[in-house]
Order: sequence, then C-alpha cells, then structure tokens
Amino acid sequence: MRPWLPALLVCVLAAQETTEQVFRATVNVVVAPVTVTDKNGDYVHDLQPRHFRLFDNGKPQDIKVDVSFLPISLVVAVQANYAVEAILPKVQKAAPLFQGILAGEQGEVAVLAFDHRIRLMQDFTSDADRIDEALQQVRPGSTSSRMIDATREAIRMLARRPGERRRIVLLISETRDRSSEAGAREVMTYAQLHNVLIYTVNINRVVTLLTSQPPPARPDPLPPAARPLPAGVPATPETVRQSTGYGISGDAVPLFVEIFRQAKSIFVDNPAEVFTEYTGGREYAFSTQRGLEEALHKISEELRSQYILSYTPNNKLEGGFHEIKVQIAGRRDVQVNTRPGYWMAAVPD
Repeated sequence: MRPWLPALLVCVLAAQETTEQVFRATVNVVVAPVTVTDKNGDYVHDLQPRHFRLFDNGKPQDIKVDVSFLPISLVVAVQANYAVEAILPKVQKAAPLFQGILAGEQGEVAVLAFDHRIRLMQDFTSDADRIDEALQQVRPGSTSSRMIDATREAIRMLARRPGERRRIVLLISETRDRSSEAGAREVMTYAQLHNVLIYTVNINRVVTLLTSQPPPARPDPLPPAARPLPAGVPATPETVRQSTGYGISGDAVPLFVEIFRQAKSIFVDNPAEVFTEYTGGREYAFSTQRGLEEALHKISEELRSQYILSYTPNNKLEGGFHEIKVQIAGRRDVQVNTRPGYWMAAVPD
C-alpha cells in the first residue's frame, strides 16, 4: 500500500498596489480521489490499477493507484450560532455516526464549533465517547457564522497530521458565510496544498429561519421624538409609533424576502458548493434527523469506496487551471467521479 502522498505546492501571496492577493502554486504531486459507480448507482469495488486512465489537460499521465484502506483524519466543523439552536440536538444525536465514517481503528476525529469564534471542542481522538462528549458541549452562540474561517482552521489542523493519512473536512452548517476574514480562494488554495477533501452537510436555510429566535433589536441611536413626522402632526408616543413602525410585531415580509433571495443566489454565493466541487467532495443537505443520518451514511460509504490516484504532472509548464479526466479501460457502463482539476502556475522543471 502506498502512503498518502501530499501535494507539494509552493504558494506565494503577493500584494499588488490594488491590494488584491495573487495566489501562485506549483504542483509536484497531484492526488485525485475517484469513485466509480455502475448503471444502478452502486459503487464498483473490484477495479485494479491497470483499469485506470488519467488525463491532465488531455495528456495521459503515469499514475499510481491505492486500492487499500488508508487511515482517515477527520475534522467535523459545526455551525453553532443562534440560528441553529433547534438543529444542534439533531447533530448531537448523530454523534455515533461520525465514528463510522472513519472505517477503522486507526481513524481519528477532531471537533470544531464556530459562530464569531472558532472553538476547538476536541482535538484528534479515536475515542468515540470523547467525540460524543465534545458534540454534546456545543452550544448556540452569536449571530455570526465564520464558515470560511472555520474551514481554513480545519485544514490547518489536518496539515499537521502524518502525510500517509487521508485528510477530510466535514462541514455541518448553512451555506452562507457571515463575517469570515478569509476568502474562498484562500481556503481552496490551502485545501489543494494539503490534499484535503471537503464534504458539506448543509443545514436547510428555511428551517433555521423558521425555528431560530430573532436576534435582539439594535437600540435606535435617535430618540423617537427626534424623527421627522408629517407636517402638522404632534410628536406624541402614538403618532411616533404609527409613523416609525415601533411596536408592530409579526411582520413576515422580511422572512419571505430572505427565502427568495437565498433561493436566487444559492448557486452563486455558496462557499460550501465551491469547496466540495473543487476538492472532489460532495454536498448534501438535511432538515430532519433521518436526513442527517442518511447524509452521513452516504459520506461513509463513499469514502470506503474511493480509489486514490496520484501522479506527478508531465505538463508543469502549462500554467492556469488543469482539468482532470479519469477513464476506466474497457468499461463504458460506469460513471467516474473525481475532482475537476487544480490550479498551477507555470514553472520550469
């Protein structure tokens, strides 16, 4: 069994006069996790290294294939702000399933919780009781949700694990980020640098809107009587209330606007989708306990069914995005899924 080969990238962040960050990366080893399914959607497990053909920007590559079990290091990052208060008990109840994802005694799990903070609830452990205890201690917090920053922190933790391990981030959150300092491109670069595979189990936005408690209203900096009123109207408490809307409750219009706005922009402003698509992971969603458990079972099954392809590109002088295509020799009845590619700057040999 070959060890899990880390991608050796050189990343340079250069600030231009416009303050825009430029990411440059060179790649020595590329790792591509591959799943193969038949016409019924069942995983194909009996393939041998000779069956795989990999093309990088259309050029065939000399690949190595791991078909044996490789130990997993998994970081579970859970959104823990006020919006998911009604959802957290479902995540906590599903704690035993995270151990099942590891597929072996050598697997290890760490737990992060995030709102405006990023809290390490449990460092890497193989102890199922400690994993469960860490999840039970997660409590809802502020209105912020630093999902992108939490993903970056999870990758940083995984980067410290031994190179022969598979590195997985499992993000349980809404798809919307609130107040992160890092950008999506930065996280994608770090994921590529450290060969991290990202899966997301998305919390249904509609459910959080309907079940979360509204945040406390911000205090108005102006006293009610200081706000302008129509000409000839005295500034009494009743006229102020009618003119400004203070005292009116149960307005459902903002809820409807939020639902439609999210539905319209979900494929554009969705870091979770970008992270999974770029790394070769998968995006799931849930609103019920059963939906969450089914998503975790599917992730576990996929990780157990992956083939790990690695290679040193023979076309390093081609800068930009490199598209990866994998074929199975002699099998036209199967569907092959892998990461779409990677970014590389042109460098000399």
